[in-house]
Amino acid sequence: MDPSAPLRLLLVNDTDRPMRQLRDAFADAGYLVIAQADGAAELLRLAESERPDIIIVDTESPTRDTLEQLALMERSAPRPVVMFAEHGGMAAIQAAVRAGVTAYIVDHVSAERLAPIIDMARVKFEEDAALKRKLADMERQLAERKLIERAKGILMRRRQLGEEEAYALLRGQAMRSGLRLADLALQLIHASELLD
Repeated sequence: MDPSAPLRLLLVNDTDRPMRQLRDAFADAGYLVIAQADGAAELLRLAESERPDIIIVDTESPTRDTLEQLALMERSAPRPVVMFAEHGGMAAIQAAVRAGVTAYIVDHVSAERLAPIIDMARVKFEEDAALKRKLADMERQLAERKLIERAKGILMRRRQLGEEEAYALLRGQAMRSGLRLADLALQLIHASELLD
């Protein structure tokens, strides 16, 4: 993305009131409104097709449909989401955050406050995404370690080897085969299941 290009926004109207004032405020602040979803039904489709930089939801209080669509979007096309709501309350805020809302702002804000809110939402979204990647990587590493341990156990039993010998045998075969250790371990486990 060109850092000098204006941020591209998708506006989601989850109320009966028109969004003209909010739309104008974002335009005045230098943002580019690329699409507007009237209600939850269009949210996921527009998020996937338009690929906005950030999603703005205007609501009195988030509806179940909107929260469900945001949760689906969080899995398929994650984006920072700022929700402007008229009503707060811990239950509404918790439900919104669980659905993937990055910033929940109660009541309307002045045009001068839009940029810091958007910037904060983008930074928080990036931090959350980095944590999710780190967690996924740790979970993958743990799963691979479990596979390797299981494969070592199979070799120790079948070949009457010690733990270090079993690991050295696995590692050497992985290097000769050009496979990752975890991939070879998985192959050994599958082969062992066929033979047992």
